[in-house]
Amino acid sequence: MLPMTEKDIHMETITTAQDIIQYMESLHDEEQRRVLMGFFKTGKGEYGEGDEFLGIKVPQTREVVKAAKDTPLSEIPTLLKSHWHEVRLCGWLLLVNKFERLATKRLINNPDAIRQRDEIVTLYLKYAEQANNWDLVDMSAPKVIGHWLLLPTCLGGKTAGLHLEYKQQVLDSLAQSPCLWKQRISMVCTWKTSQQGDPSWCLRYAEMHLHHPHDLMHKAVGWMLREMGKRISMDILRDFLEQHAHEMSRTTLRYAIEKMAEGERKRWMGKK
Repeated sequence: MLPMTEKDIHMETITTAQDIIQYMESLHDEEQRRVLMGFFKTGKGEYGEGDEFLGIKVPQTREVVKAAKDTPLSEIPTLLKSHWHEVRLCGWLLLVNKFERLATKRLINNPDAIRQRDEIVTLYLKYAEQANNWDLVDMSAPKVIGHWLLLPTCLGGKTAGLHLEYKQQVLDSLAQSPCLWKQRISMVCTWKTSQQGDPSWCLRYAEMHLHHPHDLMHKAVGWMLREMGKRISMDILRDFLEQHAHEMSRTTLRYAIEKMAEGERKRWMGKK
């Protein structure tokens, strides 16, 4: 079978993982591949060691997702298990696309939509370790796991409800995992809950990860604290900083206070 052309992808519906992989491999760009491998730290001993790239830019991957939006859920694991970074990203973005289409206002309490959203979340959690770089986590976790925290679910109970205790257990399990990427999911997914006015998830996992040894988590914690403060309450952020600024990494603190006035930023950095 001949590889699909860029024109073909807009003209026919892609419905299998093999279709997607075949097309994405045809987009291989060696120069861009080398740039991406450096940017995502794939060298020996770096956090992305061994990751392999085709050299596809994110807008191109999003075009594939748009064409392949009706790919069955059963095909997605093949994408998530791919050795190609961009193919895995395509798989995660397909899950985002499917989840968002099932989470519209009209479908929030629809029993079939709840069931299908739960299936997506279950699959996401099963393959969470395959989101093995920060971009894969950041582009998917808030829109799937974070959004799920706010919606009715049957996971954790026979009938649909918020089941907050169960959801907290799920995130605690991610946060306490030895896997860096699962830990980052537990933190970054709180972007969505903060957007919707609930600071509790952000505060819980920021405190849990406050002494994490990895720079990627220092950045994630500070970033989520900053977003929580910006979207909900700077006073809630200040209260958290009063308790914890002295024990944060400088990176976390710097990210958290980024939107504050210069004088206040200097005051907080002085506490550190």
